[in-house]
Amino acid sequence: MKNKVFIWVLVAVLLAIIGALVYMNLSQRNELTELVEQMEIEKEELQEEYEDLAIQFDGYQNMEIRNDSLQDLLSKEQQRVQDLLEELRQTKASNARRIAELKKELATVRAVMKDYVRQIDSLNATNARLTEENIQVKQENRQMRTQNEQLAQENTALTETVTRASMLELSSCTLTTLNKRDKKTRIVSQICKLQFDFTIAKNITCPPGMKDLYVRIINPSGELLGELAGQRFAFESGEIHYTLKHEFEYTGEAYTGTFYWSLDAEPAVGFYNADFFCDGNLIGSYPFQIKK
Repeated sequence: MKNKVFIWVLVAVLLAIIGALVYMNLSQRNELTELVEQMEIEKEELQEEYEDLAIQFDGYQNMEIRNDSLQDLLSKEQQRVQDLLEELRQTKASNARRIAELKKELATVRAVMKDYVRQIDSLNATNARLTEENIQVKQENRQMRTQNEQLAQENTALTETVTRASMLELSSCTLTTLNKRDKKTRIVSQICKLQFDFTIAKNITCPPGMKDLYVRIINPSGELLGELAGQRFAFESGEIHYTLKHEFEYTGEAYTGTFYWSLDAEPAVGFYNADFFCDGNLIGSYPFQIKK
C-alpha cells in the first residue's frame, strides 16, 4: 500500500515538473515572438526615417549651390544614405546589434546634413544680399557709366587671367568679444570691441604680394556695420561698401592675422555674418552669434 502511494506521489511530482517545463517553454516562445515583432516594427520605422532623409537630400540636390566643394560633400552624404538604406533593407530584424548601429549612423548623417543646410542657407543669403546691393549701386552710379564700363572691362580682363585655383580661401576664423579694457567678456552690456582671428589658406598658385582684405560685417537686422560713402571696393560688375580693410603681404604660405572692430553702442543680440573679400572674390564667410 505504501509503495502505491509513493508511486502516485512520484507520478504527480513528475507531471507537475513536466507541466512547469511546458509552461516555461511556451512563455519563452511568446516572449521571443514579441521581441521579433518589436524588432520588425523598429526596423520598419528606421527604414522610413532613412527614406525621408533620402528625399530631403534629393530636394537639396535640386537647389542651385554655388560651391563645388559643398556640392560634392552633399552628393557623397546622399550616396551614403542610399548605401545605409540598402543595407538596412537586407539586414534581418533579429540582428539587433546592426540595427542599433544603423540607428546611430542615421543620427550622425542628420547632424552632418543640418550643418550643410546651414552653410547652404548662409551662402544663399550672402549672394542675395550682394545681388541686391549691386543693383542699388548700379542705380546710384548711372552718371558714372563710362567709368563703370571701363572698370568692368578691367575686371573682365582680370577674371580671364586668374583661374579658380589661384583664388585665396578663408580657412578659419574665431571671434573674441572684449570690454573697454580689452579683456574677454560675454556680458553684452560690457562688449565694446570685436576681435577676429583669421587664417587664409596656403595657395602657391596665387600671385604673391601686398593684398587688400575687405570685410563686411552684417548685424542681425541685415545692416552693414560702419557703412561710409567712401568705403567701397570693386566686386563683380560694380562696387559695394565694406566695414573695414586689412592690408597684408601674401607669400603663398598660410597667413594668420587679426583685426578689431570697435562698437559705438551696445551690440544687438542675434546672428551676425562677416564676409571676406580679396582680389575681387568672396573668399569666405564667418557666421557668429552674440547671446544675452
